[in-house]
Amino acid sequence: MTMRTVLVTGGASGIGEAIARRSARDGHRVVVADRDRAGADRVAAELGGEAWHVDLADTVALEALRLECDVLVNNAGIQRVAPIQELDPEDFRLIQRVMVESPFLLVRAALPHMYAQGWGRIINVSSAHGLRASEFKVAYVTAKHGLEGLSKVAALEGAAHGVTSNCINPGYVRTPLVEKQIADQAATHGIPEDEVIEKVMLTRSAIKRMCEPDEVAALAAFLMSDDAGMVTGTSHTMDGGWTAQ
Repeated sequence: MTMRTVLVTGGASGIGEAIARRSARDGHRVVVADRDRAGADRVAAELGGEAWHVDLADTVALEALRLECDVLVNNAGIQRVAPIQELDPEDFRLIQRVMVESPFLLVRAALPHMYAQGWGRIINVSSAHGLRASEFKVAYVTAKHGLEGLSKVAALEGAAHGVTSNCINPGYVRTPLVEKQIADQAATHGIPEDEVIEKVMLTRSAIKRMCEPDEVAALAAFLMSDDAGMVTGTSHTMDGGWTAQ
């Protein structure tokens, strides 16, 4: 198996950490990108990789960036839960910067190296919310739909250069980001916190459990492999049947 350089944003925890660990286990060199300096350093040190301390909300700083990675995993994300009329406009703008604008800039920075070598993989960690909508998540749903469009255009432009681009679309994954939502969801829906998972998060899923980060990492490992050379421009749901309805 060829060793690749895999850059994972939001790699200090949750899905990103799981993808970083799976990539290292598969023999790749891993770059752990995160604004959490201590977390990025910890994961990179444990994997024998490299930490990149970066605030993806500072998109101006990314405009002149050039990346020499073979696989780019756009995973970093944040969430705000509120009705449209109550959502702070700056929170909306922040989520678009982190989850749409920065992935665009990172893809832009990575493509010259990928094109030059005739091989590359772009993996965008989207969501069931990249394909469907839910109340009280206007910024997140908007951003994930935008990421889907970015991914498809990158797939079409990259095809002649050996570069694929795909989305992974999980439902709720057992991560710190999701756990932090429980209190907000309880307050917004007017129910106790211990009822949020069953009555809000899993109500549309046929499989009544959360997805595990390692399951997402396994799909990412396939998409970055040579076996996935014909897989591009797609959205791979792993949502327990949510979007089948």
